[in-house]
Amino acid sequence: MKINLSVALVGLSLLAVGCGQTETATTQSKTVEVDTRYAATTEPANAVPVGEARNKSEDGQDITLVGVIGGSNKPFVEGIAAFTVVDPKVPYCAAEEGCPTPWDYCCTQDQVKENVATIKIVDDSGKPITKDAREFLNVKELSTVVVTGKAKRDDQGNLTVAASKVFVRTEK
Repeated sequence: MKINLSVALVGLSLLAVGCGQTETATTQSKTVEVDTRYAATTEPANAVPVGEARNKSEDGQDITLVGVIGGSNKPFVEGIAAFTVVDPKVPYCAAEEGCPTPWDYCCTQDQVKENVATIKIVDDSGKPITKDAREFLNVKELSTVVVTGKAKRDDQGNLTVAASKVFVRTEK
């Protein structure tokens, strides 16, 4: 069983960018340390799904939401700690269905628009962290995260969360 699990983990690390869901993970020859300034060690209570947060949150409001990293072929923003999340209720396609990048929600794109938010991890002064979130949160595409921060709205109603803490749910 350990051999099969190891093979599966190596395979996943080759297919996805990022690392597993532990506090310290080793992939190939690189060890990733989770930055506890931004990574919550316990899951915040009362998180709402992304779709509900989009409908109910107002600009500047404190918010805690839950989502799955994805929504496009490249959900992570290069150069800063930012990514998109999709409401967990929206199903993504499995690789067996011919979808090489299930996190782009190619089978359910029509549901993504109203169930997506951008997460931008910020420092105490509100400036975006200029480090890849995959590196210091130990996340990857399809990781489920619970985010705490301030809601920001644009003129089109899109939701961005200026996040102060991110809790990464472990895979079961």
